[in-house]
Amino acid sequence: MAFQKKVFLLLLLPFLASAQYTDVINSNRPGVSVGAYAVGKNVVQAEFGLLYEMQDHSDINSDSKIFGGDISLRYGLLLEKLELNYEGTYINQNITFNNLNLEETRTDFRRNRIGLKYLLYDPFKNPEANKPNLYSWRANNKFQWKNLIPAVSVYGGATFNLGDNPFYREDATISYRGMVALQSLLSPRFVLISNIAYDRITTDFPELSYTISLSHALRNPKWSVFAEHQGIDSDRYSDLLLRGGIAHLFSPNFQVDVNFGGSFKTTPSRLFVSTGVSYRLDFHKDELIQTKSEDNTKIKKKSMKKKRKKKKKKDELDF
Repeated sequence: MAFQKKVFLLLLLPFLASAQYTDVINSNRPGVSVGAYAVGKNVVQAEFGLLYEMQDHSDINSDSKIFGGDISLRYGLLLEKLELNYEGTYINQNITFNNLNLEETRTDFRRNRIGLKYLLYDPFKNPEANKPNLYSWRANNKFQWKNLIPAVSVYGGATFNLGDNPFYREDATISYRGMVALQSLLSPRFVLISNIAYDRITTDFPELSYTISLSHALRNPKWSVFAEHQGIDSDRYSDLLLRGGIAHLFSPNFQVDVNFGGSFKTTPSRLFVSTGVSYRLDFHKDELIQTKSEDNTKIKKKSMKKKRKKKKKKDELDF
């Protein structure tokens, strides 16, 4: 029974990693969806990836090969619920225009933004009411309607278009981004994440997008798989994308992943693959323990003051 309890708790940790702080890394990789929870106060986390993509545009008869890298730097700022986040994607695109027998190379940031995410609502804020039943597998794994109630966070940030960016020539230097992120723990093995974002606000080509991602922990809880759908709507570019992938937890602070996907349309058609790592520096301190420690220090100081006063009075009386 003790072994079963440990296995169950290990299964639960990756998906409750932010409901309240735990010892397991909470990464947004391998997809592009963003979880509702922050990394935790004073936690520094980096998520790196390398990508390769092939594009084929049927209207202009062009072929493209894209190499690049992406990075997300996350920091738990001041509060458990608040996160500062930088996201960047830098790519090199080689395009061949077959009708013109012409080749072109474009290199710059496809994504370059910074913002803040804040957790508005957490259905797991009361750990006593939501703690697992250690004696009933069925009670913990059966579907319950309340599991659909998501954690809710909001994001606000800015996108930077520096220099003569060949991917966004018409955009202003700074535009703005807003997002709502929802996260539901459907069961100890399944997590549903949904994002609705409005990006490049104040430019001539604002972009509305949504992302729906479902993650599943395998029998070995260090392995998980995911499927993701993303929709993008803009006057510059619109698409429907599918992704899938797998992640492996090597240690509480280190994860590796791989994902692949493609588009439904042919203007352009897209096939892509990405692999990456997530690593964190954990400087988190439990607030409850810290508070108790501070209270004990205050009690000791008060006790010492009383002893000094009593000793002073005694010395005066002796004199």
